Amino acid sequence: MERRFAGRVALVTGSAAGIGEATALRLAEEGADVACLDIRQAPNRATADAALAHGGDAIAITCDVREPAEQEAAFATVMERWGRIDILVANAGVYRGGPLADIPLDRWRDIEAVNLTGVLVSNRLAAPIMTGQGSGTIVNIASMAAKTSWPNSAEYSATKSGVLGITRSAAMELGPQGITVNAICPGNTLTDMVRQVAEEIGADLGMTGAEWLAMRAADTALKRLAEPGEIAGVVAFLASDDARYITGQAIEVDGGLVLS
Repeated sequence: MERRFAGRVALVTGSAAGIGEATALRLAEEGADVACLDIRQAPNRATADAALAHGGDAIAITCDVREPAEQEAAFATVMERWGRIDILVANAGVYRGGPLADIPLDRWRDIEAVNLTGVLVSNRLAAPIMTGQGSGTIVNIASMAAKTSWPNSAEYSATKSGVLGITRSAAMELGPQGITVNAICPGNTLTDMVRQVAEEIGADLGMTGAEWLAMRAADTALKRLAEPGEIAGVVAFLASDDARYITGQAIEVDGGLVLS
């Protein structure tokens, strides 16, 4: 595979599994040095070890994105090691859902802290570093739920919609410094989180998790769900020089779900 990111440093949050893991490995495969940030220590270390196998450098940093101080320390560690950050992938996220009237405020505060404030802090920390370099790219992982919504998903949709607002504003602010900022809106992707969601929502509907996933696949134009690597491929494109004139966009990677 072409090593488009040789000499570049990427920081990926939520890298222990799913889209974050696939993204960290894709960027490493294309030559990037990768900082893997996640609250789950053992699987995150495994991601960094797998990234090292591609010949570059990689580190695992235990980081809870809900805690700004932990993100600040993680970014400082990356700068001490490599002196730059060329690619930020703000991927860490969680799903919570349930009837509107039953949403406890502590659960709302937790999902907001991860999905929205966590992304804002990542972008805020990357901005002065990339401005000082005069270059960089930020890719925020939102969701198809940022553009369309269903019952029992108000808190998730709200936080992911907020990610699009951060993305647009950051793109306008950082564009003059040569920095691109985009969001990806994945459809249902075959990750552990989506499988857990399938079990929970399926149970409420009298379905198995597998039946719920099959129903969601049938909703797409392609009649299947995404693999994490397919989302990672779009991240790699947006981080590459081929996408240097794309900014402020929210790109749907959903198999045609919104269309259908």
